[in-house]
Amino acid sequence: MTRTILFDSPFLLGFEHTRALAERAAKAAAESYPPYNVEDRGAGALRITLAVAGFSPDQLHVTVEDRQLVVAGRREDGSAKPDEAYLHRGIAARGFVRSFVLADGMEVEGAILEHGLLHIDLVRPEPERLVKRIPIRTAG
Repeated sequence: MTRTILFDSPFLLGFEHTRALAERAAKAAAESYPPYNVEDRGAGALRITLAVAGFSPDQLHVTVEDRQLVVAGRREDGSAKPDEAYLHRGIAARGFVRSFVLADGMEVEGAILEHGLLHIDLVRPEPERLVKRIPIRTAG
């Protein structure tokens, strides 16, 4: 992947993590299967809906690692019977991996498979207000 020119400036030091995050987001945006929607549910909540017709719950995996939500669907190689002959096969029967970069504080609340749609609910809980008292020392 090509490096982002913005982060190559000698005046932006220590932004490697931000560059990597932008590159992961660009790679995720280039994926096209399966189709998905992102819905704003208000109060900082989001719902991602993926069209996963034909997948059972045990063939789908939803994980979060390093602020990246990964949804994977695996098909068994022997899913088609040898005596089946298709005149047209327009329903995709391939596995997939779809990833989404999550903002700080976003958490996956749950996932549900309903009528061929996988709904993944995300929330951003209100952070605790933390007041930290800094002691003042005297010199000498």
